[in-house]
Amino acid sequence: MTDLTRTDFRFFHRLRVRWAEVDLQKIVFNAHYLMYVDTAIADYWRALALPYDITMHALAGDLFVKKATVEYHGSARLDDQLDVGIKCARIGTSSMLYPCAIFRGEEHLISCDLVYVFADPATQKSRPVPASFRDILMAYEAGESMVRMEVGSWQQLGVEASKLRTEVFVEEQRIPAEMEWDAADQTALHALARNRMGLAVATGRLLQHAPGVARIGRMAVSQVLRGSNLGREVLQALMRAAKERGDREVLLHAQRTARGFYERLGFVPRGEPFEEAGIVHIEMVHGL
Repeated sequence: MTDLTRTDFRFFHRLRVRWAEVDLQKIVFNAHYLMYVDTAIADYWRALALPYDITMHALAGDLFVKKATVEYHGSARLDDQLDVGIKCARIGTSSMLYPCAIFRGEEHLISCDLVYVFADPATQKSRPVPASFRDILMAYEAGESMVRMEVGSWQQLGVEASKLRTEVFVEEQRIPAEMEWDAADQTALHALARNRMGLAVATGRLLQHAPGVARIGRMAVSQVLRGSNLGREVLQALMRAAKERGDREVLLHAQRTARGFYERLGFVPRGEPFEEAGIVHIEMVHGL
């Protein structure tokens, strides 16, 4: 293993050491470091905007750990905040090397090398890493964006946007289908984020609420990719479109559970909470 520093990584996953993870020496039990890395790997796929199950099914394969090696440089303790750095360093015919490192601040505590093999999920026999998957991994490590944002009409984007909204609002949140669809879709401007495999992963729409006032709604992000900034990118794309057409303010009805997300992006609440489609909302506004 080579000595790694924080500058070696584009991706980091942060976690806090829990009571159940320390041993009688009051330090993290050694096996938990592999669990930390495995938890971070799941977040790495989110950073690539790749829903893992859907992606592997589309690629007709799966990833299996062939080798995992850990080197201990220092010990983490209860309540430490740790950053797990992960990168894809090498892709062979069927194998991939992921060097990982766990840091407490700038202190390098753990090194870990993971070797994955791309294989047939039924037989676990190796097969070549698909070129499309290889290109995505290398593009991410080169600092490129993992999504392509499209802004357009319902006629252009409606098929994929409606599928994603059905998954999020109708199936997940159990909003009646008749309340989800309205005539406003036909005149709204829509934003759609696609990952590098062409899958729609986030969407939203922009309406003209009043002269100079835009309204953003129907914000939906694929469930397994939430927390990876896709919602922010859709929101910012719609806000740019509103500003370009001359709007001075944008408002939206935020679900109570999403209020913190919008506040972090500069939206402020206005008025009292209210119920919409059986879910508590709050109106929030942002100047342009």
